[in-house]
Amino acid sequence: MEFEQLVKIRRSIRGYREAGISDADLREIFSCARMAPSWKNSQTGRYYVALSEEAIKEVYDCLPDFNQKSSANAAYIVATFKKGISGFSNGMPTDLSGDIWGGYDLGLQNAYLLFKASELGFDTLIMGLRDEDRLRKYFSIPEDEIILPVIAIGKRSKDAVERVRKEADEIMTIR
Repeated sequence: MEFEQLVKIRRSIRGYREAGISDADLREIFSCARMAPSWKNSQTGRYYVALSEEAIKEVYDCLPDFNQKSSANAAYIVATFKKGISGFSNGMPTDLSGDIWGGYDLGLQNAYLLFKASELGFDTLIMGLRDEDRLRKYFSIPEDEIILPVIAIGKRSKDAVERVRKEADEIMTIR
């Protein structure tokens, strides 16, 4: 599939009929995601996947009602990054952004993940609201990792609403 076509078909899906994703599919998705660029090739992104019925229920219960409704029947990926590495040299932040660089790197990695999932026929939804403490405890996520989104992944039960996007001239300045 051509990249531009992939970008145009990937949407945030708010309705799943099933997770339907295998270990092999996940390995292929994460093999692609790991190729994303990162600060000094630090590769600080980490993922915790809820694929078993028990794990899916646990993550589902960590979400607010509206995200539960949007992601029911999907599997879940909890995305984190190791703090204090991206944007740091010798243990000190290189600029005022500090750990924002780790989030930036994770965002790039997540984009690769989303596009590969879409190429393989899976749909996704990025969710920011979640019970971080409960997720950290359930997956034994170390304190040196910052938890960012929970990503629902599965097969859609309904199509996404087409949303208006800003024109290129609205988001860029050329001098």
